[in-house]
Amino acid sequence: MAEPTTESGPDGKTAGNLRGIFWMLLSTVCLASMHTIISYVSDTVHPFVVVFFRLTFALIVVFPFFVKHGLKPLRTGRLGMLILRGVLNFIAMVCFFTALSLAPIADITALSFTAPLFATLLAVVLLGERLGWRRIVAIMLGFTGTVIVLRPGFEEIHTGYLLVLLSSTFWGACVIIIKNLSRTESAVTITTYMSLVMAPLALIPALFVWTTPSPMDFFWLVLLGLCGGCGQFCVSQALKNAETHVAMPFDYVRLIWVSITGFVFFDQIPDIFVWLGGTLIFGSTAYITVREHQKRRKIAAEAAGDEVIR
Repeated sequence: MAEPTTESGPDGKTAGNLRGIFWMLLSTVCLASMHTIISYVSDTVHPFVVVFFRLTFALIVVFPFFVKHGLKPLRTGRLGMLILRGVLNFIAMVCFFTALSLAPIADITALSFTAPLFATLLAVVLLGERLGWRRIVAIMLGFTGTVIVLRPGFEEIHTGYLLVLLSSTFWGACVIIIKNLSRTESAVTITTYMSLVMAPLALIPALFVWTTPSPMDFFWLVLLGLCGGCGQFCVSQALKNAETHVAMPFDYVRLIWVSITGFVFFDQIPDIFVWLGGTLIFGSTAYITVREHQKRRKIAAEAAGDEVIR
């Protein structure tokens, strides 16, 4: 993921990081709202239909960019990679939305933080990246947190839990692809193609279970799409303004919001195992993010040193 380049100097860097933290906190509100709406509306609307409307109405968020720039956001030389990302993201979204319709919202959110762990493991398998002992320990702690949330042997593992872990695996693959795409494509292009690829894919299974939403459900589905689109835009803005290792840890606030909404709207109270496991999972992913940042800085410094020598 590209680091911010719009500011220079200590003061500019600090200001950029503060703006990035603000955008990340705003994204947690948007995404927590989206998760809450999914849990609510899934009682009357099938998750496949919810996914379709989520992707369709998310295009409203990027529409102003098309008004300003015309069809420029659609220009790309990496259509195949964008389509692959869309297919994998579609599978991840279907699994995640279905999980939210089956299990407590805070539990699902806590387990969703495992995505960066799967991304790190997939980078080793697919890209041949090497892991130091610190990151290996962080990954082990993260999956220990997963076991704490699941509590296998003490409670029956919920289908929703398995689905969110499957979703995190596919989303981890998407993270690798997005990092690669972000080197050449804008956030608007990546977000737009996500909906353009995924919405038709979502329509196919949705047609088999289709029921026309009631006016109130339709309102919630529109709001769902807006929250999801705004949440993604806020994350992109956060990473554009702030360094990744500074902005990403604030994503943990999302667990706090969904715990509040889960209690207020669904009478769900996350137990100590969810908080403990969620903290371990997120702490490990935050550490991995910091280590990756330090690794990139070291590589950049070595490259600059080689250039001076030449």
